[in-house]
Amino acid sequence: MRKENCIFCKLANGDIPTATLYEDEDFRVILDAAPAAKGHALIIPKEHYKNLYELDDALAAKALVLAKKMITKMTEVLGCDGYNIVQNNNEAAGQTVFHFHIHLIPRYEGDKVGLGWHMGELTEADKEELLAKIV
Repeated sequence: MRKENCIFCKLANGDIPTATLYEDEDFRVILDAAPAAKGHALIIPKEHYKNLYELDDALAAKALVLAKKMITKMTEVLGCDGYNIVQNNNEAAGQTVFHFHIHLIPRYEGDKVGLGWHMGELTEADKEELLAKIV
């Protein structure tokens, strides 16, 4: 299902012109219009899903396989030193467009791309609580 007022639905389905790097029946991969680095691309499904929670397992798996395929090719093309694969879910995690998408961000030694977080510490109490609830 597509959402009429969703800009990413329009981008993924060709309603808005894009610099398309790849397309298949489920996804379109485009260059990001506001890149963090040269070659920053987005994997966008053609159907509307708010975030990863809404994707079925097969489509989620296909998205990750596509990410691997794209960064492998783009590393050759760009000669970059590495890649960040970034996917945010919900506002608290930094999601600003509520249509599932994956950022593919090429990285170069010494670049100033600001991805990261402050390292915390896994406390014994947190570890025990989470292991008891999940495992």
